[in-house]
Amino acid sequence: MSVTIVLGSQWGDEGKGKIVDLLSQSADMVARYQGGANAGHTIVFRGKQHILHLIPSGILNPEVVCLIGNGVVIDPEAFVKELNELHAHGIDTNGRLFISSRAQIILPYHKIIDKALESANTIKAIGTTGRGIGPAYVDKASRIGIRMIDLLNEKSLENKIKDNLEHYNCEFTKVLNIDTLNFDSMFEEFMANVNIMKPFIADTALMISKAMKAGKKIIVEGAQGALLDVDHGTYPFVTSSNPTAGGACTGLGIPPNSFDKIIAVVKAYCTRVGNGPFPTEQINSIGERLRATGSEFGATTGRPRRCGWLDLFVLKYSTMINGFTDIALTKLDVLNDFEEIKICSGYKTGGEIIESYPTSSEEFSAIEPEYITMKGWMKSLSGIRTLEALPNETREYLSKIEEISQVKISYISLSPDREDTIII
Repeated sequence: MSVTIVLGSQWGDEGKGKIVDLLSQSADMVARYQGGANAGHTIVFRGKQHILHLIPSGILNPEVVCLIGNGVVIDPEAFVKELNELHAHGIDTNGRLFISSRAQIILPYHKIIDKALESANTIKAIGTTGRGIGPAYVDKASRIGIRMIDLLNEKSLENKIKDNLEHYNCEFTKVLNIDTLNFDSMFEEFMANVNIMKPFIADTALMISKAMKAGKKIIVEGAQGALLDVDHGTYPFVTSSNPTAGGACTGLGIPPNSFDKIIAVVKAYCTRVGNGPFPTEQINSIGERLRATGSEFGATTGRPRRCGWLDLFVLKYSTMINGFTDIALTKLDVLNDFEEIKICSGYKTGGEIIESYPTSSEEFSAIEPEYITMKGWMKSLSGIRTLEALPNETREYLSKIEEISQVKISYISLSPDREDTIII
């Protein structure tokens, strides 16, 4: 049995898609465990870009079975669109893509309420993608959610959605002052996608269990990043699920003693989309330069990402709650032309170094990042395939990351392409 978790260690957008795609070349199964179509995993192979939102990043390997676990919320429209795009690129999903029968479904009313709440003046905007993710998880917790298994009984499905829509239409008119949804037109459009999705429904927990017992190599894929975890992230500016390693157990139905490796995908600098604390953010020419050089625009929304220096206090905290065994460092090439590179080694409050990662926005507002300044390497890393061939300054940068985080770097990504990776 070999099970590896790959998850984002920061605020998402670290390049998980490339790392999962790389590792899936020698895997038998890739399983996604949380989030929804708000994720955007970008993979470049042989010059062609693929952006995946729901379907696991292992789908590009024709030998890999891909599973979408019960912890994921499924947008039928987004799933069918993504499926069609893969087929248009000649990628066959027949017999190797499955969705958990226990996975929750996003309905049109979830998207409406998500956008309405985000734009309302009565709450502080989180900066969500407006894709109905949060409201779908609310219905799950309220035990009124629609699951994939419900799609197999149309009459029961119709009654459940009618009951939910009655509740939401009441909220639309009496609380949010927006138009109601018509059931008949909504249900007809919904069912068009449902009929396409039915053949993908499976008991994915049983499939994973059988694969583990058979000694198969399994990659477990998270979405977003650890600092967006609803329990352990920068609350309330977080996602609605658990991208941390613990979420893999509940999101797939596998025991916690199954994992051999927990790989932290770490961007060589930091980015964040949406609102929330970001101590090392550079709202200046440095931030603009990182954004332009790194093409830091959301794969799902196209929104420009906030950019700043690498925060190793974040990485140490993320390691504490996830138990990372390895680091996959991405986008190192973005720093090629910086004469000086800064790394945040810790936080101060009122001149005192703190040990505990801040919990509230008020605590974050008093944070002063402590920086180490390192000399840049000022040369291209293109074509380098070994650690020894990297410039001395680059290796010193890598050593500092390992020294402070206490986690070994096992993979170094030097471009979006699968082949541009140093495997240590």
